[in-house]
Amino acid sequence: MRKYTIKTLKKHHMRGTIEIVKDGHHQTVSVGYGYYRRKINNGSAKLVYPVGSLQKSITAAIITQLIYQKKLSQNTKISHWYPLLKHSSKITVGQLLTHTSGINIVGTESSHGVNFSENGAIKWIVAKADATPSTKIGQFNYNNANFVLLAGIIRKVTGKSYAANVRSRIIRPLHLKGTYIYQDILRPKTDAISYLYRYGKNYQSPSYANKYVVSQLPGAGNLFSTARDYFKIQQGLSNGKILTKKQFNYLTHLKSKMTTYSGGVYLKNRGRLKLAYGNFGDTHFVNWMQLTTDNRNGIVMFLNQPYGSKNQNRRVAYGILKHIKSGIFIKG
Repeated sequence: MRKYTIKTLKKHHMRGTIEIVKDGHHQTVSVGYGYYRRKINNGSAKLVYPVGSLQKSITAAIITQLIYQKKLSQNTKISHWYPLLKHSSKITVGQLLTHTSGINIVGTESSHGVNFSENGAIKWIVAKADATPSTKIGQFNYNNANFVLLAGIIRKVTGKSYAANVRSRIIRPLHLKGTYIYQDILRPKTDAISYLYRYGKNYQSPSYANKYVVSQLPGAGNLFSTARDYFKIQQGLSNGKILTKKQFNYLTHLKSKMTTYSGGVYLKNRGRLKLAYGNFGDTHFVNWMQLTTDNRNGIVMFLNQPYGSKNQNRRVAYGILKHIKSGIFIKG
């Protein structure tokens, strides 16, 4: 698997780190530099990568913990915490978790030149939502704002910051060594740089995760991690360390879901597969997860130099997945 994966990535000029899982055994495969100028290899203990939208399942898991602690329910109206937010008396927690709230904010992954505090970012999202036309409540419309508002609910219910909840409920129970909310990244470590393959050369057009954009996305894009740590998180979502299998099933089968998306992941192949795709605005980072729901086979792929379009990256990943197990995985 290692040789095949390295050959495949190099063939398509892709650079990054992948956690490969086959029959319950996992290994990390890394190719190229995560920080070319400083010659730091992908997979180095010094590097962390923006998780992007793959963070949403983590935010959803914390909400699920609070639901099982009877602090709220998927049917609780968000006016309980956001009484002044437009249409909040008609929107449920479950609708935030399934992107069916009707909230439709553009520009959440473009820099607005402000380094927001966590609470400041949530207030900014509320103000933007009030000033932006909504889509129909109950209709699927993927939007980062839903999960920023969920981060705010976590703050209000627990009386602690979203960041503190991630540390206490995710990082510490799993003993993760390479996962941080952006502002907590330790000084010896650094976030990776993203690149493009252009004009026959690797490592062109360097781009990093802009701190202003990161600050806008608590709960939806301010987490940095590694492929290995992220796989451990996915294991934790059903092995009892974060959620039980029953709780994960609850999270992925919310009543408000209108597609296969629920709680940060898409379920496919009659519930046998879980998928998530992420990137980070105005950078070249691409993240792709496709795992069997029992976490015994699949990949977590963090690329800092991708290959073409979203579908092209998926096709390359699918080639690796077929090499792991044929007849299980899907192309998209």
